[in-house]
Amino acid sequence: MQTLNGRNESIVFFSKHLLFRNFSTFQKNNFFTSIARNNGEETGLYGFELLKSPKGFQRFVDEAIKRSSELVSYVSNLPSSMEIIRAMDEISDTVCSVVDSAELCRNTHPDREFVEEATKASMRINEYLHFLNTNHSLYNAVLKAEHNGAMQTDESQKAAHSLRVDFEKGGIHLSADKLHRVNELNIDIAHLCREFSENMITDPGFVDIFPESGIPKHIQHLLKPIYRSCTSKESHSRRKHNKERGFRITTDSKMLSSVLQWVSDDEVRKQSYIQGNSSPRANIDILDKLIAARHELGQIMGHKSFADFSIHPNLASSPEVVKSFLLELSKIVRPKADQEFNAIRDFKRKKYNQPYEGLEPWDETYLTGMMKSSAYDLESSVISSYFPLSQCLEGLNAMVQSLFGATFCSIPLAPGESWHEDVLKMALHHPEEGDLGYLYLDLHSRKGKYPGCAHFAIKGGRRISATEYQLPIVALVCNFSAPPGSSTARLNHCELETLFHEFGHALHSLLSRTDYQHFSGTRVVIDLAEIPSNLFEYYAWDYRVLKTFAKHYLTGEVIPEKLVESMKGAKKMFAATELQRQIFYALIDLTLFGEQSSPPKDTTSIVANLKTQFTSWNHVEGTHWHSRFNHLLNYGSGYYSYLYAKCFASTIWQEICEEDPLSRAAGSTLRTKFLQHGGAKDPSTLLKDLVGDHILRYQNGGIMPNLTGLCKEMELMNGPSKSEVTSSLLQRAC
Repeated sequence: MQTLNGRNESIVFFSKHLLFRNFSTFQKNNFFTSIARNNGEETGLYGFELLKSPKGFQRFVDEAIKRSSELVSYVSNLPSSMEIIRAMDEISDTVCSVVDSAELCRNTHPDREFVEEATKASMRINEYLHFLNTNHSLYNAVLKAEHNGAMQTDESQKAAHSLRVDFEKGGIHLSADKLHRVNELNIDIAHLCREFSENMITDPGFVDIFPESGIPKHIQHLLKPIYRSCTSKESHSRRKHNKERGFRITTDSKMLSSVLQWVSDDEVRKQSYIQGNSSPRANIDILDKLIAARHELGQIMGHKSFADFSIHPNLASSPEVVKSFLLELSKIVRPKADQEFNAIRDFKRKKYNQPYEGLEPWDETYLTGMMKSSAYDLESSVISSYFPLSQCLEGLNAMVQSLFGATFCSIPLAPGESWHEDVLKMALHHPEEGDLGYLYLDLHSRKGKYPGCAHFAIKGGRRISATEYQLPIVALVCNFSAPPGSSTARLNHCELETLFHEFGHALHSLLSRTDYQHFSGTRVVIDLAEIPSNLFEYYAWDYRVLKTFAKHYLTGEVIPEKLVESMKGAKKMFAATELQRQIFYALIDLTLFGEQSSPPKDTTSIVANLKTQFTSWNHVEGTHWHSRFNHLLNYGSGYYSYLYAKCFASTIWQEICEEDPLSRAAGSTLRTKFLQHGGAKDPSTLLKDLVGDHILRYQNGGIMPNLTGLCKEMELMNGPSKSEVTSSLLQRAC
């Protein structure tokens, strides 16, 4: 669901925003040029010559600092001109080559020495970024460029303005003592975020389950066997040298999800849920410190809260507008979410013949899975048999060719360029325009790798001259696994949807054609970042798309349309519950980083109250799920953007794509009016040019999405009565 550009909070200004490069004044520096197509000669990681060995990261940092320092001196002596922006572009491109390469390496490389050297490089370049972000010569140069009328294009003027704003986010315009405190806070925040993340890895929690029969056989291979002394009454089949066999459930998010979905034993699910949502305990204190540090930072910057500081530059413009949007959506979805809750509760009571049985949070995933399977006769193994990973990639390629007239072509990796034998490299090639960009695919699960799915930037695109364009380079990282006894990964539909989601991010990067890296691809205001990814999820559900590639891995049979319709029906059964959950997450994020009471309230109490108020489900005492909610780190006060994107994408799908999702006309519209512009155009103008004025609503100085498209899609307005919905869900499930 997320785009990961290899950023962290301590480098938010140069590495997240100053993403340009220019060679019009200085000779091209090959240290920071990634080789896109190689003739077979040895190179380094990602095509960077310096990264042939782990120690190469040291020189990579040295050369980046040397080159950037030369450019800092150059910019400081320039008259007001577009060359200021172009030169800062090269500073950023040089530094970000290190930042992004180190981040990708740290998350994916199987060699610990590479990971350790990349981590050291990241720390060193962050220190240098502090110098850049607080350099008054650079700031003054940007001020001159913005205000002296030297910018000759709308994009360059927007870039100058954006750079100035980004510098000021770092406090460079403040007094010396305030700037010093801002720097201290940013360092503290970065350390707290790192510690929060590390605790999630080192302390995921665990539950020991005896006997082994409490765990379904088809997930036992995922768990660690354990043994304890058994009594003489226990059967020989359950012993190993007079030891009883059980399993240890490590309650990280992925494993907890599997347990809650597949384990029929209510007590096992309960123990797993409570343990998984009570770890790591240390993150409660870390989160308190993070909230305090961000709040102080926001107030030093002249805002009421960190949320106010963070949201101000976005479409929404203020926490009040975001809250209004979330409360409106919550009010609309609540009746249907309550109906779904009642249907799950009634199903449980009927199944277990307990008419007064309550519903607990650890029941949801298991019971809704049963209800979906019962209503639509769905088996996950049957669905996944139509989605071998290789065919899914072919399907994505066919979709891109239909929409944009471009093709993903496999190209050989040079010796030293790859980090694992599973990695593939693709060129997005257009028959008339040539190569549009390059994509690394690292899609298979392995030990020590980043556990989720993410889009990593390596190089942003930008125009170097009238005839030369620096092509974007990105990597998609996923964790797909082959079933036991097979060497071929077959995706369940959730994984397919995730793959299409991440490809949406990749296409945003690869099809972007901005003059400056600052605006390349996904480098947009947070309100827009998830729109392409959400839009391409629709393609993973459309039968006209699926039938082009979804074929049985043994027989070659095209996926039956009836099966896809059943999958869609199952998806809709509890869609309001899922939407309500996302609203709840966004309200947690907004509230925790909003205005603070004195003394500050306990975060667990805040989350418990929000859950009771805005969901149909009860809070379980003693749990603190938010202590592993890592979006609080990267998206502080920005989680609402997923819901903004969901609303915008729904409207775009219905008005541009739904009638003929694979048409060249739809693809041309998406590319020319949205994807190619990245963040170079005003976001509201971009959306209105794409769909029309009605996609937006204006309130209290901010912008919200029109909810009509999403409500129509989810049948949230003028729908059936409460009794009709509950009865329908039960009839389908029973």
